[in-house]
Amino acid sequence: MKKMYFIAIYPPKDIIDEVRVFKQDFALNYDNSKALTNDAHITLLSPFDRDPELESDIHNAFQKINTDIPPFEIILNGFGSFPNPKNPVIFIRPETNENLNLLHQRTRHHFSFGKKSFTPHMTVGYRNLSFDNYLNAWEIYKNKEYKTKFLVDKILLLRHDGRWIPIAEKHLK
Repeated sequence: MKKMYFIAIYPPKDIIDEVRVFKQDFALNYDNSKALTNDAHITLLSPFDRDPELESDIHNAFQKINTDIPPFEIILNGFGSFPNPKNPVIFIRPETNENLNLLHQRTRHHFSFGKKSFTPHMTVGYRNLSFDNYLNAWEIYKNKEYKTKFLVDKILLLRHDGRWIPIAEKHLK
């Protein structure tokens, strides 16, 4: 049976907790229970599935990612959205960051599958968010203020075992 994996940047726990408040708002007020299933993160490589026997290959590719970048700061500033009627998303928007883009390119270099485009974001509402509830939430969130920052000093490889579990990390240099 195949397992799911993905690569991401996680903020510190205090920011995860702050973002969880927004996710709880989506669960309570916009019938979006799926908002609470994952901790806040920025995806570098979208989830993919592989046979567990190939996990050592995934680890090897992950360790080959060039993380020879000094730790850098990400500024989260306000909200954005993907208004897809079938799968709308509301997210916290990171400010443009060349090091984040570089880290994504270096990750993609060793994992040539999945989405090629990269729109960094920290998802708040998604999956079972209806389009009507998206529209209602977006009326509130499009002008909502939220600004914070955190230091990126590592990336994580995660595996889905009922929930996402970090199985490897790689520090920036």
